Amino acid sequence: MSFISDIGAIDTMIGFPHDMKATYKFITDQVKDTQSKEEFEFPAEYMFKDVPDKQYKGTDDPIGVTLREMDMWGIAKGMIGVGDEAGLGEQALKLHPDRFIPGMSGDPNKGMDGIRDIVKNYEKFGIRSVGLFPSGTFPQVAINDKLMYPIYAKCAELGIAVFCCAGVPGPRLRMAPQRVELIDEVMYDFPDLTFVTRHGCEPWQDLIVKLMLKWPNLYYSTSAFAPKHYPKAIIDYANSRGADKIIYAGYFPMGLAISRIMTEMESVPFKADVWPKFLRDNAAKVLKL
Repeated sequence: MSFISDIGAIDTMIGFPHDMKATYKFITDQVKDTQSKEEFEFPAEYMFKDVPDKQYKGTDDPIGVTLREMDMWGIAKGMIGVGDEAGLGEQALKLHPDRFIPGMSGDPNKGMDGIRDIVKNYEKFGIRSVGLFPSGTFPQVAINDKLMYPIYAKCAELGIAVFCCAGVPGPRLRMAPQRVELIDEVMYDFPDLTFVTRHGCEPWQDLIVKLMLKWPNLYYSTSAFAPKHYPKAIIDYANSRGADKIIYAGYFPMGLAISRIMTEMESVPFKADVWPKFLRDNAAKVLKL
């Protein structure tokens, strides 16, 4: 573990214990199966054996919980969301500006109001990224839908990255908006846009490797995947031509404990020179730290 913790990782998807039922209401409002609506607190709960957020439910120090986990496992910085109703991101950023990196979630259905939100959070917090969840947007908006284009244009103009879910979604929503081939059109139309995929791109992991070879500003992050499940195609790519393209992201506290991620990480067969790029350097480049 020591060689990993010594690097000082940047986690590009981390959060704080929170009311998951309220946070994911936008998903449960649109799913149709009874289990997702009535049994799950976390809409992809069937995929995860142990949801860390449940352990910390009701904590009076959610920021402290996350910081202690970061310190214990050698995570130097974490990218968090700002602009939500809970306000935890803003509070964490104010208290610990050296530990947290501001990002936000984008909504293509908000039109120009959504673009104004991006500009406001860029000017107020200095956001480094905008997150997109095409299958979870309501109504759904595909990766290459023209409703997404104003967001891509504004992010390219401001020089901030897009982190976009791609591949079959965990929640029981239609997967069509997140088909990986849709990314190709976006990269063609926005060659200056930094585009980072989230949540695995499965079952099209071979395709995303091909697209990363093709497009200089296209990257892959490992969010929501325990290291033992990292796709072989991604590991092989990182160990060959893609050392500068693969970015670490966790999923705490939503679905994965940092202890599990970092313990399993030791068994990932990355080459020695890949580790600092994967855990720190590639994120620092993409987020312009």
